[in-house]
Amino acid sequence: MPMRFTETQLTHDPHGHFLNSTQVFSPDDEWIVYDTRNDDGGIGVTGSIEMVNVQTGKIQPLYHTQHQTKYGPGVGAATFSPADPAVLFIHGIRNANEEHPYGFTRRTGVAIHTANPFEPVFMDARNITPPFTPGALRGGTHAHTWSGDGKWISFTYNDYIMEQLSKTDTAVKDLRTIAVMMPGKVTVPDDGAMENNNGEYFSAVVAKVTENPEPGSDEIDKAFDEGWIGSKGYQKTDGSRQHRAVAFQGNVRNEKNETIAEIFVTDIPDDITKASPGGHLEGTAYTRPDLPAGVVQRRITYTQQGVQGPRHWLRTTPDGTLILFMAKDPKGVIQVFGVSPNGGAISQVTFNDFSIQGPINISPDGNYVSYIADNSVFITGIKTHASERLTPRDITEEAPFGAAIWSNNGRILAFNRRVKKEEEKYVQLFLLKQQ
Repeated sequence: MPMRFTETQLTHDPHGHFLNSTQVFSPDDEWIVYDTRNDDGGIGVTGSIEMVNVQTGKIQPLYHTQHQTKYGPGVGAATFSPADPAVLFIHGIRNANEEHPYGFTRRTGVAIHTANPFEPVFMDARNITPPFTPGALRGGTHAHTWSGDGKWISFTYNDYIMEQLSKTDTAVKDLRTIAVMMPGKVTVPDDGAMENNNGEYFSAVVAKVTENPEPGSDEIDKAFDEGWIGSKGYQKTDGSRQHRAVAFQGNVRNEKNETIAEIFVTDIPDDITKASPGGHLEGTAYTRPDLPAGVVQRRITYTQQGVQGPRHWLRTTPDGTLILFMAKDPKGVIQVFGVSPNGGAISQVTFNDFSIQGPINISPDGNYVSYIADNSVFITGIKTHASERLTPRDITEEAPFGAAIWSNNGRILAFNRRVKKEEEKYVQLFLLKQQ
């Protein structure tokens, strides 16, 4: 039976209300968090995080940067914890200026408890001054995602030390990878320039990358756009349960030495504070941070074309049995596909005549995937494969874009449209409420 939704516009102010790709609802579904960008880029020039009440439309400012310029520091990509009234977002390094602007290696994760707005809590520690500090990283953390229980956080990571070294050593590259953080305060030396900061969480890299992957191997030179597997992990083939794991896209080289993205899983131990024998969690002046002891990285897809389509983060069903990603079908249409975290056969989920246009999300009950396609909001039954168009097809500049994001109770979808007001267009927030 089709699900029926009613569309309403929630925000109207003449500035941007830009939603992250997931986790924008407060735990009680009363608030939605966003940044004030008016386009998909521009985090470095954006200075505010706000939230809006789902019922009343009341806006509550949560944070403003100090000394904001076009060079930074910048904030954006805000998410709500699924367990606590706290939001987390990208924050550029506080001393950003023309010489050292916002960038991939110059950002960190900052939280705000909604009861204490404008009081930033630095989550991941940063230390770019030798000697480096275990539990602190040396660069830019980005696109933070809370685990199902709200206790851990995953993110993509670029290393400042490797970026600087690459300027004098052509064999070295700044390679994007995946990291996680768990509760545990980390203190670093105060460099007096606001480059370093303490953190409330202990961070570690959990995906191994290399500058020159061997063609046809499982080596990767980029790990990106990850997602936690299940609300409580997943069941392995031997029946045991892996409590914490992340699925991510990894760029491999095929036999023709062409770069394609495949699906990887990294199993994460309950304790990431211990280095592997001979390893350095904090990295060195000439090497990137090593993986903690007990981390196991596995490639689980071996395809001809790899992951394709618009940028999207991997999503998994709450029971952890299926990882969803996008690729082209035999007709060249971008569809949603699924694969088990244990590997095996790939199944097709959507069978539309048109390509998906943005990130995907899975409903809290695990039954539906939501997305924007054909200039409309869609949902598709993951098991039934039946697609439902929830908004009329819109050929104007006010068509939905980005992601369609579920509330925690699964009864609301939030998404963005660009709405004209006088001579300008502003990114506004819209809701689809289930009847």
